[in-house]
Amino acid sequence: MTANMDKSASRGNRAIRVRFKIAQAKGRPRLTVFRSNKNIFAQIVDDSSGITLAAASTLDKDFRRKPGDPFTRETAREVGRRIAERAKARNIVRVVFDRGAYLYHGKVQALAEGAREGGLAF
Repeated sequence: MTANMDKSASRGNRAIRVRFKIAQAKGRPRLTVFRSNKNIFAQIVDDSSGITLAAASTLDKDFRRKPGDPFTRETAREVGRRIAERAKARNIVRVVFDRGAYLYHGKVQALAEGAREGGLAF
């Protein structure tokens, strides 16, 4: 087994561990985050029916960020505000935050804070 496979497997194990912990909050949709080096994506998912209820990312057409602009904590915070706005339009105010395998730090934390500023409770 190579070091890269170990890294990938441990990342998957972290994500499963986090998902298991939040599975106890039945009845609430899950706010899940995917972060790449250049973009961040957020989705609110209803696990009981497997449907995405709302989504926002830095790749949205009406997003202010222009190609070539740096991906900062402030852009992540703006994505959090947008997902909260779209969730509130669908009468969703309480969610469970699924950080996946990412640490609750930096851009993931900024997205969560932006969602809280927008009115989501978790």
